[in-house]
Amino acid sequence: MISEQLQEDPLVAAIQARFPDAIQSGVSQHDQAILYIDPAQIVQVCALLRDEHSFNRASSVTALDWHPQEPRFEVVYLLHSVGANQRLRLKCRVSGVNPAIDSVTSVWPGANWYEREVFDLFGIVFNNHPDLRRIMMPEGWQGHPLRKDFPIHGHKYDYGEGSTQ
Repeated sequence: MISEQLQEDPLVAAIQARFPDAIQSGVSQHDQAILYIDPAQIVQVCALLRDEHSFNRASSVTALDWHPQEPRFEVVYLLHSVGANQRLRLKCRVSGVNPAIDSVTSVWPGANWYEREVFDLFGIVFNNHPDLRRIMMPEGWQGHPLRKDFPIHGHKYDYGEGSTQ
């Protein structure tokens, strides 16, 4: 359900006109629209916002872990139209079982590092990402430290073959 404040928002209308089922719900907070988008349509919605509404910058991609809820994760896209000085927040709910969503690097190449960080710290896979590998944690690290079920005390780390540790 879309809040009354967003019922007549031109961006909401444009997305609904092109992708009628893309917006699952939406609210307005602090004069900023927050739209929950169907994860299967995130790339198309982002391309529309870039091409037809001047959202030329993904200023961040991050995630939230709502463990033990299901869907467990929210992938959050903070978008910016520099020319219009407008901001928009998109969220996609992603299952905790084999969490995955399509990469938006084809829309904004700068999303590359943000998506890698989310992959590394939350374990969410970005399909079609050009270089999805760890960016924060060392190779061999087991687990994803920003997940709510990550052990607080101790972790496992594979120091590689021949290590004395």
